[in-house]
Amino acid sequence: MDRLTARGVAIGYGGALIVQDLNLTIPTGKVTALVGPNGSGKSTVLKTLARILRPQAGEVILDGKAIHAQPTREVAKKLAILPQNPSAPEGLTVAELVAYGRFPHRRGLTLTPSDRRVITSVLELTGMDPFADRPVDALSGGQRQRAWIAMALAQETDILFLDEPTSFLDITYQLEILQLLRRLNRDHNRTIVMVVHDLNLASRYADHMVVLKSGRVVTEGAPKAVIRREVLRDVFGVEADIVADPRTGVPLCLPFDLAAGAGQASVHPAPSEAESLDALEAAEGGVR
Repeated sequence: MDRLTARGVAIGYGGALIVQDLNLTIPTGKVTALVGPNGSGKSTVLKTLARILRPQAGEVILDGKAIHAQPTREVAKKLAILPQNPSAPEGLTVAELVAYGRFPHRRGLTLTPSDRRVITSVLELTGMDPFADRPVDALSGGQRQRAWIAMALAQETDILFLDEPTSFLDITYQLEILQLLRRLNRDHNRTIVMVVHDLNLASRYADHMVVLKSGRVVTEGAPKAVIRREVLRDVFGVEADIVADPRTGVPLCLPFDLAAGAGQASVHPAPSEAESLDALEAAEGGVR
């Protein structure tokens, strides 16, 4: 049974909608990648599914109930989110960062033996146990991202959201993070939902892909159903060859030209997704 669904969701600010009439079901026990051009609504959809943003219309359903009608602490026991480029206070150690993930389960200020067992377990799972006493700001980019993933895992949720988890990482760390997420999915039955810019990485590591453009779902399905020349042309404005990965058989795209009419700047460009979200959060007094 799929646990997380958006029904008729609209997200925006003032009279401008970023996402319109979103109907989407996240497959339980799978890795789902949200892809699309800049400003397509990927992060907006992710934050709304994770209860960071409240839709103007429609609702997000988690385990049969509207997600905003559920207590915050209870939702935090079911899903965790790792935002883009998170930052930790200077000098905070990896172990201290991971301990924050126990907040939904704690009733006091002191960590219980159960809390400490979970922290030790997720540090080992993410390969961060040798760095437990090291300050987060002294880590490499890939190590820092693994530390944040460990914190999210310490919440002991079945659903994990990640907003561009491979941004600003070189290819070694990108593969390291995506392979970790794949192991979490396959070996620990975590449902993973992530925003990914690189279509080929999304195709390699996701079971399910959702393609967004201008706040709407254009198509979704397995990579073989989504990575098609007409989708790349219509959504991303590029012409591309599609080849099969020689190791896995999943489709990979090789862009070779702009599609006709693509790449020309608009005289009055629409606000970017980031700009729209800034306005939305300012209007609402911050996200909820």
